[in-house]
Amino acid sequence: MNPTRILPDLQSSLLCEEVRQEINGNFIIVGVLGLIRVPQVPITAMKMCVFNRWTAGVGQFSEAVRLIAPDSTTVVRQSSVKFQLPDPAHNATNVTVFTQVEFTAGGVYYVEVLVDDVMKLRFPLPIVVVPQPQQPGQQPPAAPLEPPTGR
Repeated sequence: MNPTRILPDLQSSLLCEEVRQEINGNFIIVGVLGLIRVPQVPITAMKMCVFNRWTAGVGQFSEAVRLIAPDSTTVVRQSSVKFQLPDPAHNATNVTVFTQVEFTAGGVYYVEVLVDDVMKLRFPLPIVVVPQPQQPGQQPPAAPLEPPTGR
């Protein structure tokens, strides 16, 4: 008896800056992200990609990719796509592209990958705020005014 449906395994999931596909079908993954350093928040990421490879499944499926804010409840972005695997020897590659993603606060965001509403992976994406050092010749920020002393 041949199974008509087997939930697939998530072979890999990478958050990156860009995914390109060569003419022969191979993928090029550019700028794998483990964390993002920013000079201040809020800040907007122009483009972020999530590269997912599914294998060892049979049937039609729905993949969901979500970016969750540091409060662990707010969905910053989400995307879904349908795919199919005719037999366990095949694989499916899905690339989710998020554009104009606004990070309103520093902290640990999370990328979640689900198939048919089953969580397969949840990984952290720290947004680290690192103020830029003052450049030579740049004016220091104005000092706050002192309150009058009442003389």
